[in-house]
Amino acid sequence: MKAILKIAVDALFVFSVVFIWLMLLYQFVLTVGGFFLRRRMRRGRKSVSAGDPPPVTVLIPARNEETVIEALLARVGSFAYPRDKIEVLVINDGSTDGTARAVDRSAAVDPRIKRLDIPPGIAGRGKGAALNLGLSRASGEVIAVYDADNVPEPDSLARLVGALQNDARLAAVCGKFRAYNKRASLLTRFINIESLAFQWIVQAGRWLFFRIAVIPGTNFVVRASALREAGGWDERALTEDSELTFRLYDLGYRVAFLPSAVTWEQEPETLRVWFGQRTRWARGYYRLIADRSRLLLRRKPSRMSLELFNLLWLYYFFVAAVLLSDVLFILCLAGWARIRVLGPYAELWALAFILFSLEVLLALAYEGEDSLSNLLLIPAAYLVYTKLWVLVVLKSLYQEIAGKNRGIWVKTPRYPSKPEKSRLSKERRT
Repeated sequence: MKAILKIAVDALFVFSVVFIWLMLLYQFVLTVGGFFLRRRMRRGRKSVSAGDPPPVTVLIPARNEETVIEALLARVGSFAYPRDKIEVLVINDGSTDGTARAVDRSAAVDPRIKRLDIPPGIAGRGKGAALNLGLSRASGEVIAVYDADNVPEPDSLARLVGALQNDARLAAVCGKFRAYNKRASLLTRFINIESLAFQWIVQAGRWLFFRIAVIPGTNFVVRASALREAGGWDERALTEDSELTFRLYDLGYRVAFLPSAVTWEQEPETLRVWFGQRTRWARGYYRLIADRSRLLLRRKPSRMSLELFNLLWLYYFFVAAVLLSDVLFILCLAGWARIRVLGPYAELWALAFILFSLEVLLALAYEGEDSLSNLLLIPAAYLVYTKLWVLVVLKSLYQEIAGKNRGIWVKTPRYPSKPEKSRLSKERRT
């Protein structure tokens, strides 16, 4: 029995090393892609079309957004886009605060703003349901979506629409998001590092190498015709925009990533709010993996087969490998287990940490955020923040298996903090 346990420990250890390093190598490849996309942008390739701008409907789903929505509506009113070609539909999803009054104040200044109310009896069914109502009333050829806590750069809409016009194969174009409350807490500093790394590594790398980009939920445009062809948003999905991405690719379209189109958004400032938001995301991806698992059985893999495999690897194998690695480390430290597999494992751990740090530091440098304070936060992010993600994944998996809170949409609370004065990022000054 002891011999079997020793073999099992060794096998689990090898599993964790292999699966962690396969993910690290994949992320390294994507980092290279992000680097070359950055170089391409610095050469000054334009994304704004010289043609006649199409009419755009801006959809803003709003549920208890009194503290943030007026800043967004003011910015939408100053978009560098023909005023007569923008309509703004705010979908008031059963708000019980002063959201309706805030929207009405903005509409009194800008008559392009219209408020659509979802009655309390049928409200709270989720962001997808609110967006579908807006889509049914939209008149624009292009649909733009912004979350209520966003403060987009004035030229973001023009850049997104221009990129859409320049390529008939595109159904949607998504921009980059930044955290305007990144200095609010240690947690928001971690989130800022995570979001920049995700966008410059995963989004940028996938787009450059595989022509894959996943709609992030805000700061994106989509052709109204393609959206209606796809059947709008899935109201059952917890990650409705990721799910929409798959259906757009099913129809033969592509989704592009355009990091020069920037919006600033508010991030969770407490662990409780962060856990709620990230658990919802993880549950959404679990459902997406289950619903789309047939893609993995195709003889000829598609672009979205690759993305689904990445999600499967990330939320199952990689998390399991990290968890096993941590458990085995504790057991060995306590003297309850011993790894007998020979190899330079201390060196591999050090190399993994160095690779992670360099990739994140490169992404931060693109935004001029490679400061000493952020440099010191990278080790903490590696040792602490990434472990919190493991807890999120385990909690969400338990909730899915147990069927807890199924069908309940949890909205992320907002904070009455004011957006910092946004500045153009380096790539947009070139």
